Amino acid sequence: MTEGAPWKHILRFTLPIFLGALLQQLYNTADSIIVGRFSGEDALSAVGTTGSFVFLFMALAIGFSSGNGVVVAQHYGAKNEKEVRDNASTGLLFLLTLGLVMMALGLVIARPAFKSFVAVPPEILDQAVLYFRLYALGLVFQFGYNSVSSILRAVGDSASTLYLLLLSSVLNVGLDILFVAGFHWGVAGAAIATDISQFVAFAAAAYYMKKKYPMFRFSRSDYKWRKGCVVRTVKIGLPISLQMVVISMGLTFIQRAANGFGQTMTAAYSVGQRIEMFINQPAIAMQTTLATYTGQNLGAGKHDRLRKGLWQGVLMSLLFTLVFTVILLLFNQQIVEAFALSPEAAGYGVRYLRAVALCNILLSLYVPLFGFYQGLDHSAVPMIVAMCVLSLRVIVVYLLKDTAFMGCSILWWNGLAGFSMGLLVCWGYYFSGKWKRGRFFSSEAQPS
Repeated sequence: MTEGAPWKHILRFTLPIFLGALLQQLYNTADSIIVGRFSGEDALSAVGTTGSFVFLFMALAIGFSSGNGVVVAQHYGAKNEKEVRDNASTGLLFLLTLGLVMMALGLVIARPAFKSFVAVPPEILDQAVLYFRLYALGLVFQFGYNSVSSILRAVGDSASTLYLLLLSSVLNVGLDILFVAGFHWGVAGAAIATDISQFVAFAAAAYYMKKKYPMFRFSRSDYKWRKGCVVRTVKIGLPISLQMVVISMGLTFIQRAANGFGQTMTAAYSVGQRIEMFINQPAIAMQTTLATYTGQNLGAGKHDRLRKGLWQGVLMSLLFTLVFTVILLLFNQQIVEAFALSPEAAGYGVRYLRAVALCNILLSLYVPLFGFYQGLDHSAVPMIVAMCVLSLRVIVVYLLKDTAFMGCSILWWNGLAGFSMGLLVCWGYYFSGKWKRGRFFSSEAQPS
């Protein structure tokens, strides 16, 4: 990514990430469709209402693995193979250990979290707790897979993650059909299918990395707790994780507000969130791409390529998002019908999709900057922006949800206020020029 036209490298790198993310969302959505059709709306609501906590644990996996990936990318750009090996092996050990800790935590907190914090309706509480506890058993594999995939992306290999996710997605959908539709295991079947597919994805990713890249053929002695490596990973990864944790907590409060409107709204909101994740993917994929692009060019001292790559990346994020916007506006009714909701819930779902199709255009214009800042070691900026955005969204929801003016529609229109703030703060920091500060920049080598 350090030579040639930036947009070509960015597009080539981001397409596998984007398609892989779509596959991941597709099999998450397949979970919901299969559970809804074969186990009923109660089971669909139970799985859907765990979404914010599932995202919370995923946030930690993605955040810390991304932090490690940025460190590896910087050393890879600087052509320092020893540091690449040391940071990759220590990062993998750190992520697997963290995955085991989160697995234990998920098993313990499931019932009190969903009963008191999320306020899951009593009639679906047991199913929600069962699903989440079984899902938590696979967290160590989720953390391991994210670690390996971040290392692969750090050295410029994003295509392999697409193939690995394709394998995992096909397996997950097949097991969903077998366990939920065939064996009638309900929410338990959906969770077990996810765990197995995550294990297979991690095992395949680790095997591929070892076979493809000699520098990553680690022996047992390579897995050491190198303090410097862990500190660098945590320094970059913690703000990324906190950014996503803030998003998760904000979405949990909004989910709680949706639950307050009754089980019909819970089902509709759960479906809406599933579909909204699709339209978020162009911006999120570009965030991941720009973190690697920026890290490699920063490590290589190619400061002049930073701004050009950023502007081209944001433009691609917008264009891809507009394609999804048009699809949602044209086919929202047909998309919602696939989940077999009741007529009232389907009506809410259609209104949700029409709103987020428009609101997420704003999101596509600033989330790519998150990756740019992360690659520059300015990870605190995305965290602060995410905190501002979600705080405003939650405040707006709770101020307006009981008013005649907005009512339940604020559940899907709150993004208009939040994303507008994110756009202003993110670009405000960019135009201030403060992102040029850091150990990689000197007075003689400022970006143009």
